[in-house]
Amino acid sequence: MAEIKKAVILCAGIGTRFLPLSKTISRQLLPLADKPIIHYLVEELGEAGIKQIVFVLPPGSSQILSYFKQEPTLEKILEKRNGQKALLELKRLQEFQKRFSFSYVIQKKPLGDGDALLQASPKLGKEPFALLFCDDVVESRIPCVTQLLKVFKTSKRPVVALYRVSDERISAHGVVGVERIAKRFSKIRKIVEKPSFEQAPSDLAILGRYILTPEIFDYLEAMSKETRKKNRIGKGIMLSSALSQMLDDGKIIYGYEVEGKWLSCGDKIDWLKSHLYLSLKHPQFGNGLKRYLKEII
Repeated sequence: MAEIKKAVILCAGIGTRFLPLSKTISRQLLPLADKPIIHYLVEELGEAGIKQIVFVLPPGSSQILSYFKQEPTLEKILEKRNGQKALLELKRLQEFQKRFSFSYVIQKKPLGDGDALLQASPKLGKEPFALLFCDDVVESRIPCVTQLLKVFKTSKRPVVALYRVSDERISAHGVVGVERIAKRFSKIRKIVEKPSFEQAPSDLAILGRYILTPEIFDYLEAMSKETRKKNRIGKGIMLSSALSQMLDDGKIIYGYEVEGKWLSCGDKIDWLKSHLYLSLKHPQFGNGLKRYLKEII
């Protein structure tokens, strides 16, 4: 699994579903219990042994990078005020971020997740890499990325994280048609983006985790050139379309139905549910919150 050294976290876009909050706060910094969403993703990558992380950010967004930076001025204030507990939390974050090498690129215009990923290409070279979408957190015994890396270690082909969803959730996700190979392991045959229930090829949705090979950039670049050629600058370049084109060209892409609980943070209600779920399970705050819920319900 040491073959995968780098990961990309897509944090671009304008956060339409979180307006007006996302005008001033990056949605990746919204809390889940007592940590922001982005912390969970970086933590997952660290547990999978990945140390080099590339963030794809929108213009003018430095909040995510600031979260992981040391703040000497704040630390001095806390020391003067004898704020030992808060200072300890900052020190823990400082030690945590030392485990990683962070870099970033900017997606200048919101032209789709495929375009966002394309911006990271110069940072990745000709190596396979992990890709994480910032709207998805996975609670699992074995980190989600680690599960995918185990599949990639033997297959050496792109691997997409899959998760079974209820009928009413199908139209909110990319859904795949598969050829079953083994338990939880399939060869992807088709990808349908946000289908109706009647059009869906299965109940297996794409969760925002991938292991991808460098050839994905050939497809994304070709799509980008075609978009510019046809003067369709406003049309988004989507990762799912590039993966579908790879399938049409006879490329092999595997799917793995991950073990764990998918905590979506893609819109306000999903984020609130995920925040409540993890808050109630929190070792420090959970019991107090449960008592409070009994009082108000």
